[in-house]
Amino acid sequence: MTLTTPLEDAFARRGPIRAVGVIGMGYVGIPAAALFAGKYPKVVGFQRDSASSGYKVAMLNRGESPLKGEEPGLDELLQEVIASGTFSCTTDFSKIAELDCVTIAIQTPFRDPKDLVPDFSALIEGIRMAGKYIGPGALVVLESTVTPGTTVGMAREILEEESGMTAGVDFGLAHAPERVTVGRLIRNIREHDRVVGGIDPASTARASELYTPVLTTGRIIPMTATAAEVTKTAENTFRDLQIAAVNQLALYCETMGVNIYDVREGIASLREEGVTRAILWPGAGVGGHCLTKDTYHLERGVATLATTPLDFPEGKESLFTLARAINDFMPVHMAHLTSAGLARAGKPVPGSRVAILGWAFIANSDDARNTPSAVYRDLLQEQGAVVTVHDPYVEGIEKDLDRVTSGADAVAIFTAHAAYRDLDPASLGVARPLPVIVDGRNIVDPDRFIRAGWVYQGIGRGDRNNHPLAP
Repeated sequence: MTLTTPLEDAFARRGPIRAVGVIGMGYVGIPAAALFAGKYPKVVGFQRDSASSGYKVAMLNRGESPLKGEEPGLDELLQEVIASGTFSCTTDFSKIAELDCVTIAIQTPFRDPKDLVPDFSALIEGIRMAGKYIGPGALVVLESTVTPGTTVGMAREILEEESGMTAGVDFGLAHAPERVTVGRLIRNIREHDRVVGGIDPASTARASELYTPVLTTGRIIPMTATAAEVTKTAENTFRDLQIAAVNQLALYCETMGVNIYDVREGIASLREEGVTRAILWPGAGVGGHCLTKDTYHLERGVATLATTPLDFPEGKESLFTLARAINDFMPVHMAHLTSAGLARAGKPVPGSRVAILGWAFIANSDDARNTPSAVYRDLLQEQGAVVTVHDPYVEGIEKDLDRVTSGADAVAIFTAHAAYRDLDPASLGVARPLPVIVDGRNIVDPDRFIRAGWVYQGIGRGDRNNHPLAP
C-alpha cells in the first residue's frame, strides 16, 4: 500500500490541471500564457489596471501583442488562442479562484545594487493576489527571478497569510524560472529545458505536470525550490561573466593594435572532446532586466542563506560583481571612443552633434530596459554634446533615420538592428568633412567608412581605430 501526503490528496481531489492563470503580462507572461492556452482549455492572464500597463488587457483580448519588435510565432499564437476561446486577459484577480494553477512572472529589480536590497513590491502584490484567491489543491509557481530563499521564505509566508492555508499541505508552491531571450520567446519556452523546484516533492511533480505539455524538445529538470533559484541567478551571472571576459579582451586588443574578432575566431575554433571555448561577443554594454541585476540576487542569496562561513580569498572582490563593473563600463568606453574620434576630426565634444543608433538593448526588439544607450547619452550630454536617438522599434523614439543623423558629427551604433547593417557612408546626411562612426556591435565594414572619408572607431578594433585619415 502506497501512502500519499495531504498535498497529493488535495491535488487528486482537484483532478488534472485544466485551468491556468498567469500574473504579469510582460515579456515572460504573454508568451507563457499563449503557450499554456494552446494546451489547456482555460488560461487567464492577469494585469494590473495601471496607467503604464493597463492598455495591454484590451490589446491581448483582441489577439494583439503589446510587445513590439520581432517575436516569431507570438502574434499568430495569440490570435489562435483568442479565436479558440482558451485565453483571456483581465484585471479582475478574483478569477484566480476558478483556476488550478497560477504562475507569477513579475519583474524583480534592485533599488540599489550597492546595498543588495531588491524591490520586491510588485512581486509581493502579485503573490498577495494569488494567496487571497487560491483554493485547496491549487498550485502557485514563481517564474520571476528572485534571491535564493525567496520561495520557501517570503513567498510562502505571504501565501499562507493571505490564504489561511498551509503550503505543502493545502496548496503547492514551486519555483520554475523563465529562461527566455527577447526575440526568441516562444521558441525558448518550448525548447529550453525547464528547471522546476518545488518546496516538496508533490509540488515539484505538480509543477512538472503543468509545464510538460508546452515543451517540445525541452525536458523537465526537477530540484528543490532554492536550488532552482540558484540555478537561474547563476545562469545569468555566468553569461554576464562570459560577456565581461570578452569585453575585457576587446579593451586589451584595442590597446595592442589587434582585431578582437580575429582573436575571438581563433579562440572559438578550439573544439575537441571535453574542450570548448564558449567565447561570446564584445559590445557597447549589457542591458535588459536580467543580466544587469541577477548577479546581485545571487550575491544576496549567499549573504542571507549561508549555513557556513564563505571560504574565499581575503579582501578580494567577487569575480561576478567585477564582471558587472566591466560590462557597466562599456557604454563609458563608447563615450571615450567617441571623444577620441571627434578629436581626430578636430572637433571638441562640447557642441558636437551625436546620433545614437539603437535604444533597445537587444537587436530587432523594443526592449529598452536598462539600455546602455542611456548611460552613453547622459555622459555625452554632460560633456556638452547635442544627442539625438533613433530606433525602429522603441515607442517614443524617433523612427526617421535621416532626421536623426542629419548634421551629426558622430554616429554611435549601440544596437545590432537589421536596419543598421547596410548603412551607406556616402548617403548619410552627416556633417562633413570627417564624420565619426563609432561601432559598438561590429556591424559595419570599417574600411568602407574609412574610404568614404569617415573617422572609424570600434570596440576591440585596435587594427583600425588609429587608421590614416582619408585625404
